[in-house]
Amino acid sequence: MRRVPGPTDHVVVVGAGLSGLACALHLLGAGRSVTLVERDAAPGGRAGRVRLDGYELDTGPTVLTMPHLADEAFAAVGDSLHRRVELMALHPAYRACFADGSALDVHTDGEAMEAEVRRFAGPAEAAGYRELRQWLERLYRAQMRRFIDTNFDSPAQLLHPDLARLAALGGFGRLDGRIGRFLSDERLRRVFSFQALYAGVAPARALAAYAVIAYMDTVAGVWFPKGGMHALPRAMADAAADAGADLRWGAEVDTLERSAGRVRAVRLSSGERVPCDAVVLTCELPAAYRLLGRTPRRPARLRHSPSAVVLHAGTDRTWPQLAHHTISFGAAWERTFDELTRRGELMSDPSLLITRPTTHDAGLAPPGRHLHYVLAPCPNTTVGPSAATWRDLGPRYRDRLAGELERRGLDGFAESIEEELLVTPLDWTAQGHAAGSPFSVAHTFAQTGPFRPRNLVREVENVVLAGCGTTPGVGVPTVLISGKLAAARVTGGGVPRSVGALTPPAAAGEPSVPASAGADDAA
Repeated sequence: MRRVPGPTDHVVVVGAGLSGLACALHLLGAGRSVTLVERDAAPGGRAGRVRLDGYELDTGPTVLTMPHLADEAFAAVGDSLHRRVELMALHPAYRACFADGSALDVHTDGEAMEAEVRRFAGPAEAAGYRELRQWLERLYRAQMRRFIDTNFDSPAQLLHPDLARLAALGGFGRLDGRIGRFLSDERLRRVFSFQALYAGVAPARALAAYAVIAYMDTVAGVWFPKGGMHALPRAMADAAADAGADLRWGAEVDTLERSAGRVRAVRLSSGERVPCDAVVLTCELPAAYRLLGRTPRRPARLRHSPSAVVLHAGTDRTWPQLAHHTISFGAAWERTFDELTRRGELMSDPSLLITRPTTHDAGLAPPGRHLHYVLAPCPNTTVGPSAATWRDLGPRYRDRLAGELERRGLDGFAESIEEELLVTPLDWTAQGHAAGSPFSVAHTFAQTGPFRPRNLVREVENVVLAGCGTTPGVGVPTVLISGKLAAARVTGGGVPRSVGALTPPAAAGEPSVPASAGADDAA
């Protein structure tokens, strides 16, 4: 594995999102001195927190998956995730509601899920689910070590027996078709293929290898941290401080001071100069490339995932049909993916994620009140409406969403709202997310594995990238891995893997998978 040459005693990590925090903990555990600089007033990055008149809003991910990956970061400094954060396993992981009025509880326990599928769609589908689950487990094992939890120096690293195993499992066919070999009920097929949208690809066009995301969502488990998702980065920051990290809040990086092919210091907008031996940049790729003064060449322009509109609603009531996480599927399916990714139109019949964090932590809202997080995928600003267009479009779409929720059984939703926050591609753009998408670079065939933007930078030998725009990709599990991989580039040590890396105690999320086409020159 290539590593940063020369001294690496003092490392500046730019950005205190999950990848930056994981990187800092792994560096501290390897004996490095770490200064962590963050432009915001608190840790979290995408996994931030907004306080709204008694409501505590998670501004980013709402699903915690693969918690053993976070525990690896804590363990690097002799700490423990479970000592810092109270985790609750969610049963069911999701509730899926369909346009025909049917509903399915998605259990991660195999026997419970098989019984639920039998109730929902009959014994033949239950048998198909049992076979699907076995296939998902084999697929995960074929990918995790070799294609996700690893630093790539060359596409030649793909030439390994695990690649043949993945091919033998049908990983290079189409996701929708492969799921269809096990399940004929269209509703069930959606439950095990919608996760491709996390990777920015429609199920009908995604590689079957992307079903590894469904493994994490529907087999390995889903968790909720007491205090909300923001409790995780807050605990990681506390652990880093206790391990000796110098944490700088409200510290924005202005320039990187360079000489002889190395960054010698990080200069903050305050004028302060922070000398360093190496730098890890976890900010958005465009911001990282601006600091570096160059954008790597690629055969084609990077494509970004669809964006999302999020309505945070503090309400005076809730609805019993909602689980902690509820996926409300529209009647349309393939057409809506085409609208999102090709035609650049708002979904005509949207599928929505509704999260109610007060299901398991009433303290996130005032007494007797409830918090609902409604996520509606929408086109990014490259293929769809511009960021500026959302100034007027946003409030109209908010009303449309509220009306749609009421049509789907959340009677009186609009009038129940006491406090709200609407987030649109306009806001994501203002936060620096390219194409107005918080989901970063899509996991297309040419933008995954060794073909994703590299985490080593040509011409600057002591800078490493981390975060969802680089390897291995988008989602809570993968950005935690990204921070670990970046730390390994600095220390030169192997990538530590817990036993849970192949058999996590609980997991779900949006990992990346191998691909093979195109490359950039970042490394």
